[in-house]
Amino acid sequence: MDKKQIHSIVINKVNELNDTLPQEQKFVVSDNTVLFGSGSAIDSLSLVSLIVDLEGEFASEHGHDISLTDDNAMTRKISPFSSITNLVDYIFELTSKG
Repeated sequence: MDKKQIHSIVINKVNELNDTLPQEQKFVVSDNTVLFGSGSAIDSLSLVSLIVDLEGEFASEHGHDISLTDDNAMTRKISPFSSITNLVDYIFELTSKG
């Protein structure tokens, strides 16, 4: 699986999440969208929902059993959730193992 495919999946899932939000909470989805921390576009419950959706999509549709909240993700110097680009890079790293 290449980064372009992963990017498409992540953007689609973030857009799906964004579509469920009330109009006043909608945000512009871009590669620089912050998903967690200072300046985050979404709240913690929405982040959990996004993580579950992404893990489920990669497991059921693409055969990659990934965990986006393991110790490796949480202890990284740059959080996978600091931007969509960083999340795509992290998922690419996970799906490229093995």
